[in-house]
Amino acid sequence: MAEKLRDLSQPIDVTLLDATVAAFYGTGSKEERSAADQILRDLQNNPDMWLQVVHILQNSQNLNTKFFALQVLESVIKYRWNALPVEQRDGIKNYISDVIVQLSSNEVTFRQERLYVNKLNIILVQVLKHEWPARWSSFIPDLVAAAKSSETICENCMAILKLLSEEIFDFSRGEMTQQKIKELKSSLNSEFRLIHELCLYVLSATQRPELIRATLATLHAFLSWIPVGFIFESLLLETLLKFFPMAAYRNLTLQCLTEVAALQFGDFYNVQYVKMYTFFMIQLQAILPPEKIPDAYANGSTEEQAFIQNLALFFTSFFKNHMRILEITQENAAALLMGLEYLIGISYVDDTEVFKVCLDYWNVFVLELFEAHNQMEPAATAQMVPGMVDGTGTAVQQRRQLYSGSLSKLRMLMICRMAKPEEVLIVEDENGNIVRETMKDNDVLVQYKIMRETLIYLSHLDHEDTEQQMLKKLSQQLNGEDWSWNNLNTLCWAIGSISGSMVEEQENRFLVMVIRDLLNLCEITKGKDNKAVIASNIMYVVGQYPRFLRAHWKFLKTVVNKLFEFMHEMHPGVQDMACDTFLKIVQKCKRKFVTQQVGENEPFVSELLSNLATTIADLEPHQIHTFYESVGHMIQAESDNTKRDEYLKRLMSLPNQKWAEIIGQASQSIDILKNQDVIRSVLNILQTNTSVASSLGPHFFPQISLIFLDMLTVYRMYSELVSSTIAEGGPFASRTSFVKLLRSVKRETLKLIETFVDKAEDLPHIGKQFVPPMMDPVLGDYARNVPDARESEVLSLFATIINKYKGEMLEDVPRIFEAVFQCTLEMITKNFEDYPEHRLKFFSLLRAIGTDCFQALIQLSSPQLKLVIDSINWAFRHTERNIAETGLSLLLEILKNFQASGFQNQFYKTYFLTIEQEIFAVLTDTFHKPGFKLHVLVLQHLFCVVDGLTEPLWDASSVPYQYTDNAMFVRDYTIKLLGTSFPNMTVTEVTKFVDGLLSSKHDLPSFKNHIRDFLVQSKEFSAQDNKDLYAEEAAAQRERERQRMLAIPGLIAPSELQDEMVDS
Repeated sequence: MAEKLRDLSQPIDVTLLDATVAAFYGTGSKEERSAADQILRDLQNNPDMWLQVVHILQNSQNLNTKFFALQVLESVIKYRWNALPVEQRDGIKNYISDVIVQLSSNEVTFRQERLYVNKLNIILVQVLKHEWPARWSSFIPDLVAAAKSSETICENCMAILKLLSEEIFDFSRGEMTQQKIKELKSSLNSEFRLIHELCLYVLSATQRPELIRATLATLHAFLSWIPVGFIFESLLLETLLKFFPMAAYRNLTLQCLTEVAALQFGDFYNVQYVKMYTFFMIQLQAILPPEKIPDAYANGSTEEQAFIQNLALFFTSFFKNHMRILEITQENAAALLMGLEYLIGISYVDDTEVFKVCLDYWNVFVLELFEAHNQMEPAATAQMVPGMVDGTGTAVQQRRQLYSGSLSKLRMLMICRMAKPEEVLIVEDENGNIVRETMKDNDVLVQYKIMRETLIYLSHLDHEDTEQQMLKKLSQQLNGEDWSWNNLNTLCWAIGSISGSMVEEQENRFLVMVIRDLLNLCEITKGKDNKAVIASNIMYVVGQYPRFLRAHWKFLKTVVNKLFEFMHEMHPGVQDMACDTFLKIVQKCKRKFVTQQVGENEPFVSELLSNLATTIADLEPHQIHTFYESVGHMIQAESDNTKRDEYLKRLMSLPNQKWAEIIGQASQSIDILKNQDVIRSVLNILQTNTSVASSLGPHFFPQISLIFLDMLTVYRMYSELVSSTIAEGGPFASRTSFVKLLRSVKRETLKLIETFVDKAEDLPHIGKQFVPPMMDPVLGDYARNVPDARESEVLSLFATIINKYKGEMLEDVPRIFEAVFQCTLEMITKNFEDYPEHRLKFFSLLRAIGTDCFQALIQLSSPQLKLVIDSINWAFRHTERNIAETGLSLLLEILKNFQASGFQNQFYKTYFLTIEQEIFAVLTDTFHKPGFKLHVLVLQHLFCVVDGLTEPLWDASSVPYQYTDNAMFVRDYTIKLLGTSFPNMTVTEVTKFVDGLLSSKHDLPSFKNHIRDFLVQSKEFSAQDNKDLYAEEAAAQRERERQRMLAIPGLIAPSELQDEMVDS
C-alpha cells in the first residue's frame, strides 16, 4: 500500500491517501500513526508530489487531505516558484483563482468550506508575492470586478486584500528582500483607488452584517499605510463615525479610527482631526459615561470589555500624535480633558493588558511635560519677577496649569496601583494568606519600572502635591478608615519608588513623618499577618533612602535595631527580608558603623560583634551567611589595620572555634570527617568564610591563611572518598546524598579560594602564594579523578587566577594544560549535552589562557594547538548561547593575537579554510542566530587578514590552478563552498554575494547588512523570527537610555547607584 502511494508516475490513489491521512490524525495504534506519518513525510519531500495537488483537491472530500496537498503546494510556491516553467505557474494560478471564485460565489458552500477557502486565500497571496505586479498586473482590477458580482465573493475578496496588506506591511521583515517589499508597497499604493472605491461602495450599499464586518476589517489593515487623501478627502471618516454608535460594528470601527489617530502628517489635516475627535466624544458620552468604566468592565460581556480596551488604544494613539491641536481653544481643551478623564477611568480597570496600554501612554505624556518643565526650570526660578518669563516659559506653565487637575488624579492612580518592587519578598497568596514569594514575576517588575519612572516625573512636576497625597493616604491607614494590606503595600512601594527625586531637606522632613507613622502602625496593629505586612513595608521604605539614613544616625540605629528584632520574627519571609535589607543598608552606610557616633561609647560594629551570637540565634544558615557578608562590608570600611584585623577575628571566632574543634577531633580519628553532620558543619563554616571574603576582599588574608592548609587536606580526603565511592558503586553512586554532600564541600572550598583570589587582584604577591600548594591537591586530584567526580569549579578557579595574575602565571600554564585539557575534552566532545558546567568553564579557562597568556599557546606543539583550535570550533557549534559566544570571542582574540605574532603565515595556512568553513556553517544554519554579531566579526577578520599574508594559503600540489594572490583564491574557495551549501541559489547570486563581502570588508555596517540580506534570501531564514540578527543595534539604544536616566534625580534609585559613600 505504501509503495503504491509513493509511486508518483501515475495519478495518486486519492482514497488510499485519504485513509493514510485519516490514520495519521486518527485514534488508531501508535504504530499506524507513525507509519502514516512516515509515508506523508516521504510524499512531502518528493519533488514531484506537487504535480498531484490538483488531482487530489478535485477528488478528495477530506479537509485534512486537502490541507496536506496545499501544504505541499505552499512549499513549492515559497521556495521553487521561479524555477517552474511559465505554463505550470499559470496553471496553478488559474486553478487556485477558479476554485476560490467557485466556492465563494455560493453562500452555502462559502460558509461550509470556510477553512478550506481561507487556506486557498493564503496560497493565492503566496503566489502574488512572486507574480504581482510584474507578471500579473491586472490582479487588483480583476479582483475588484469579481467582488462586484456577488456579496459572498465580495466578502472573500476583502479577506484576500487584508491578507495581502498584512503579508507586505506587517510580516515582511526577514521574509523578503528590501527591494521586493518596496516594489510591492508602491504597487499597492498606486492601485489603491479601486480598493478604496470598492470599500466605500460596499459600506453605503450593503445591509449584510458579515460583509460590513469583513470590509471594516480590511480597511483596518489598509489604513496604516494608504495615501492620506483617501482618508481625509473622501467620505471615509464620516462613514466610520456613522457606524460607531451601532453596537455590532462598534469595535471594528473603533479599531479603524485608532489607525487614523496613529497617523501623523504635520499640520495639514489638523481641522479634520479636531472635528473627528469632538464628534467622537459627543457620541462616546452617550454610549458610556467615564465614571462608570471600571464597573462596566468588571460586569461586561467579552464584546464590551474589548470595547473598553479599544477605547484605551484610541485615546492613547490620538493623544500621542494630536494632543497639541486640542489645547488651542477652550472648548476643544474641555473635550481633551474629558478624554483624559476617560483614560484615567480606564486605567482603574482590573486587567493587566488594559493597564499596560494606559501606563505606557501616561509615561510618555508625563515625560514630555517634565522635559519641558526641566528645560525652563533654571531660567524660570532665576527670574521670578512678574512678567519676566519669556514666551516659551509662559506656554510651558500654561500647559502645566491646563493639566494640573489631571496630573493630580494621575498621582493618585500611580500610588493606588503601584506594582511590587523586586526587593519585597512577602506577598499575599490566592487564599489571602501572607507568605514568602517563591517566584519572581518579570511582568510585574517591568511594570514597576515604568510606574516608578512615571511617578518620579510626576513628583518633579509638583513635589508638594505628591507629598500631600502620600501623607494623607498614610494617615488614613493609621486611623483605620482605609486600612488594608493592598492599600498599605502600594502606598509604601510608591513612597520607596520616588527616593532621590526630592531635595534633601524636603526628603528628610517627609521621611521622618513616614517612618514615625509606620513604626507607630507596627505598634498599634494586632495580628501576625498584619505585623508581617507592616514589617515588610518598613524594611522596603528604609532600604530605598540611604541618603536619609546616612544623615541621621539616630534613625539609622533605630532602623538597624528594628531589623535585628525582625530577625527573630518567625513569619515566612520576614527574616529573609530583614537580612537582605540589612545588607543593602550596610553597603550604602558602612562608614557610619565603624565611626564612633556622638553619644555612643564605641563604634556600632563593636557593639554588634559583642551581641553577635544572640542576634543570629534564630536565623537559618543562608540568612547567617548574608548577615556575615554585611558585617564584612562594615569591617572593610575601617581604615586602621589593627582594628580591622581585630574586628575580623571577633567576627570569625564562632566559625573558627567550630573549625578548630573538628580538625582537632579528626587528628585523633579521621573517620569523624565522614559523619554527615560533621560534613554539613564543614560546609556551613566554608560558606560563612566565602560570604565574608566576598565583602572584605584582600583584607580577608589573615583568616584564609589560618584555615588554608587544613582546608586543602580536607579537600583531598573528600575527593578521594568521592572517587572511591563512585569507582565501587558505579555512576549511580554519584547521585547519593552522601556523595553530593562531599562534593558540596569540595565546591565550596574552590569557591572560597576563587572569591579571595578574585578580590585580591591588585596584590599578586598575596594571591600568588596560594597557587603552588594547590597544584597537587586540586589540579593533580582533578586529573586523577573519575570523570563523574571532577569538579567544574577547578576550571573556573584557574580561569580566575589567570585572568587576575595574567603574565605572572605563564610558567604554570603547561602544568594546568596537562592536568585538565585532554581529560576534560574527552568528557565534553562525546555530544553537546553531558557535563554542561564543565563545558562552559573549560572554554572560559581556555579563553583566559588565550587572552592573558597567549605566549603559552605559541609554545604548544602542533598536535596540541590543533586540539585547541578543534575545541574552539566545537565550542561555537553548541546551540547553548553562552558556550558558543565564549568560543567565538576566544577565536576572535586568538586570530588577532596570531596576526600580530610573527607566526601568522603558518597559522593561517593551517587553519584559515577550516575556520571559514566552520563559521559559514553556523552562520547559515538557523540554530546559531544569537552568535550573528561575532560570526560577522570573525569573517570580517578573515577577509581582511588575507591581504597581509605573504605565503599562499592553497596547497600548490593539490590545486591545479595557480592563483595570483590569496584574495583571489579565497574568493574562489568561498564561491564553491557556498554554491555547494545552497543548491537553491544560482552561481550568479552566490558570486554577487561573495564579491559584495570582499568589497565591503573594511566597512563593518555594510558588511553586516550584506550578510543579513543574503541570509534572508537563502530559504533557510525566510520563515523565522530574525530579531537576533539586529541584537547589536538594540544594545546601543539601551546604553543611550541609561545615560539619559542618570541625568534626572531619582530615576536611577539611590540604592542602586554605585556611589562612593558621602558619609564622613
